Amino acid sequence: MAARPRVGVLALQGDVREHARVLTDLGADVTPVRRPAELSDVDGLVLPGGESSVIDKLSRSFGMQQPIRDAIAAGLPVYGTCAGLILLADRIVDGIAGQQTFGGIDATVRRNAFGSQVDSFETDLDVPVLGEPPVHAVFIRAPLVESAGERAEILAALDDGRIVAVRQGNLIGTSFHPEVTGEHRFHALFLDTVRSA
Repeated sequence: MAARPRVGVLALQGDVREHARVLTDLGADVTPVRRPAELSDVDGLVLPGGESSVIDKLSRSFGMQQPIRDAIAAGLPVYGTCAGLILLADRIVDGIAGQQTFGGIDATVRRNAFGSQVDSFETDLDVPVLGEPPVHAVFIRAPLVESAGERAEILAALDDGRIVAVRQGNLIGTSFHPEVTGEHRFHALFLDTVRSA
């Protein structure tokens, strides 16, 4: 496992292929995860960007919600980008009626915090845990961490202090999409977590 961790990408909706490509390039064996039996075969899980409310509904339809919650509680390393960050947060603001999360990160996340697709933007972020150079981050209908509890470590924030990346234990969440910009360091950090778990 240390050489080639087996990582799943939740493949219910969202940018699954982009994550699979990055993880494969970094030396992981990647498998799509749609059913509980597939989840039990992986050493770590990526929750991709997409539409958080759709992923939430599909996870319940496919019988995946509780198995993912149980896996998170048992220490499975999970990395969520954009919608995936929303799904990892314990609390959500501006979700659709009845929207739920898997939870695990002691944070409140606001859905579509920056506006619609036309309000997407790019910026460079200082991420001390990743060192230099800065991370070029792409925000597409992105969420925002409105508040992080004391168990959650803030990994990155915008210049105005708004939080866009957090970590808690084996869980990592980013508001942005490293998988679409050729930025592999967050995925490498995640794989280090998988190998250490």
